[in-house]
Formats: sequence, structure tokens, C-alpha cells
Amino acid sequence: MTKKEFQECFDQHFDAIRNYLYYRSGNTELATDLAQDVFLRVWEKNIKYEQGRTKGLLYKMAGDLFISYTRRVKLQNDYLQSLPLTFKSIRVDDDIEYEELKKGYEKALANLPEKQRAVFLMNRMNGLTYKEIAECLTISVKAVEKRMSKALGKLRIELQLILLIICTYFIVL
Repeated sequence: MTKKEFQECFDQHFDAIRNYLYYRSGNTELATDLAQDVFLRVWEKNIKYEQGRTKGLLYKMAGDLFISYTRRVKLQNDYLQSLPLTFKSIRVDDDIEYEELKKGYEKALANLPEKQRAVFLMNRMNGLTYKEIAECLTISVKAVEKRMSKALGKLRIELQLILLIICTYFIVL
């Protein structure tokens, strides 16, 4: 497919594919992302552009991508739900502080975007390597590294107060 043919295909079908994906997902951003993925795959696979036949193929690709996405999200959610969050109290007589620490940690985790939270929990709670996570989520190792880096950065910011409290415990001890 030439650049001109691709541009013509994109201009002619992008809005329709995005609207179809929006109808299925109810999410504008997701629909746009998936529609872009459809056309990225068309370009990468160098699919021959034929005026009448390409439209059906685009819809099929969009539907398949949407189903794949929903399965992956369901798998991630099931995995996250199966993880137990356990904490050990620093001192037995400090239940109030322990509960505050636990709530702060859970809040910080809940504030992470879903993809970053999944990667963080798979690595830190289950001890999976970046490569294992990449295989499980069918993404690249670089994507895992980027998500982990962003998750750690956000957690660092949100947990500054909690870290101050922990440091205070160690100074008091």
C-alpha cells in the first residue's frame, strides 16, 4: 500500500471505525486508541487497499482488537482481584498508625492507572520479572519498564507523607 492509498483509506474510514468502536466500548479515548491501532496494523502489514473490500476488513480488525482488549482487561482485573494485600504492623500497640499506613498505601495504589498498577503488583507482590510480565500481558519488555517507572514515580510522590511517618517510627525505636 502506498502512502497516498493509506492516507485515502485513513481519511475515508477512520471516523467510521472510531464510531463503531465507541458504540462497542462507550469510551471515546479507547475507541480512538483502538482505531489508531487498526490503521497502524494496516500500515505495518501493508494490506492492499481496494475501495470496496477494505472496509469490511477494517471492521473485522476493529472488532477483533476490541475483543482482545476486553479479554486482556478482564484478565488483568481478575489477576488484581486475586492478589491479597497484607501488611505487617511495625509495632503491635500502634494499630491506629498501622491502619493509616495501610489506607495510604491502598489509596496510592488505587490512584495508579490500571496498567501501571497491574505491572507494579505483578512485579512487587508476585515477584514476576519484567519479561514474565510482558509475556503475560502480551506487551513489550520496554512497555513494562516504562509502566513500572511511571508507577514508582507516582507512588513515590503520593507516599512521601507515609514515608515520613515510617522514618519517624525508626527514629523513635
